[in-house]
Amino acid sequence: MLLTAPSPTVDPLWQLTADCARDTRPDRLDLIVGVYRDDAGVAPVMGAVREAERRLAERAGSKAYVGLGGNERFTRMTTALLFADAGLESRTDGIQAVAGTGALRLLADLLAATGPDRTVHLGTPAYVNHQAILTAAGLRVATHPVRDVLTAMDQARPGDVLLLQGCCHNPTGWNMPAPMWDELAAALTRRGVVPFIDQAYFGLGDGLTEDLDGMRRLLRAVPDAVVAVSASKAWSLYSERTGCALVVSDDPARRGQARALLENIARASYSQPPAHGAAIVEEILGDPALAAGWHGELSAMRARLTTLRDGLAGRLGLPGLAEQRGMFLTLPLDAAAMRRLTTEFAVYGLPTGRINLAGIPAPRLDDVATAIRAVTG
Repeated sequence: MLLTAPSPTVDPLWQLTADCARDTRPDRLDLIVGVYRDDAGVAPVMGAVREAERRLAERAGSKAYVGLGGNERFTRMTTALLFADAGLESRTDGIQAVAGTGALRLLADLLAATGPDRTVHLGTPAYVNHQAILTAAGLRVATHPVRDVLTAMDQARPGDVLLLQGCCHNPTGWNMPAPMWDELAAALTRRGVVPFIDQAYFGLGDGLTEDLDGMRRLLRAVPDAVVAVSASKAWSLYSERTGCALVVSDDPARRGQARALLENIARASYSQPPAHGAAIVEEILGDPALAAGWHGELSAMRARLTTLRDGLAGRLGLPGLAEQRGMFLTLPLDAAAMRRLTTEFAVYGLPTGRINLAGIPAPRLDDVATAIRAVTG
């Protein structure tokens, strides 16, 4: 009975977000959830997205079901953008998913169904939802320090899985060097381990090509892989819940079987994904002028993040912070210091020291740096 159900787990990230929303201090800063905001504190709709929506509204003729796999053209075009390699694209199949989280869960369920005894190796600190998703799918999880991934693979068994982020690691901002991607690909192939790549922050680190290079190098070198893709960050489509779940394999039969299983899993959970966000991305990527405009907007977002990161690192005298990449920054602060940031200065971040750079208005950089210095030491 429902009355005897176990107590639910409270998500600390969203609990903190709710606390921030209730804070009546006018100068409070929400640096918690990974949403890109401008200097006005607004999560803006990209110009390319507005234009795509305008066109879609003019052509709208139906809201009929799209199919279990969602928008096929969106998935193909996203694959082409991310892989930029006809050989890789020909080895890939997949379906549209309910954003990156939905793609992660679909692929976790697929991996559990095809290898119930396998272990998923997860680098820590990790994205706050990774372990919960893997555990909910019934997978066994083994953790290792995120930068010690090569050593961790020495303990992996054939059929195991390595979950890793494609770029701009959340929460550390770490980007694996290119030679390390090559070493990792060799280790995965040697040990028979399947890479499970979470690709969410592409374009927000050093550029689209640079951010995707490591993943592409690895996928060219391994026989099988799965990739969860989120459109939330690169297109600022957070509430549209847009993404895709991809399977890369040398074996066409295995690809086809995996796709069919993904559709079975989707059918039993949500049936079909939302159509609107995928249609927006399809419209943008299908028009060279619109795609060029989107690239320009994404570059401007990346440049702003770099300016904020460098500015904060300089003000704090912590050059190591400038080496981090992406939307997030991990401060060298413990949970007690982060609590002081919140209670004394109305600056909200995670207890781990992670903050969302894009939540800092440029005119408030001095305020944030002063607050951090005050709680340090």
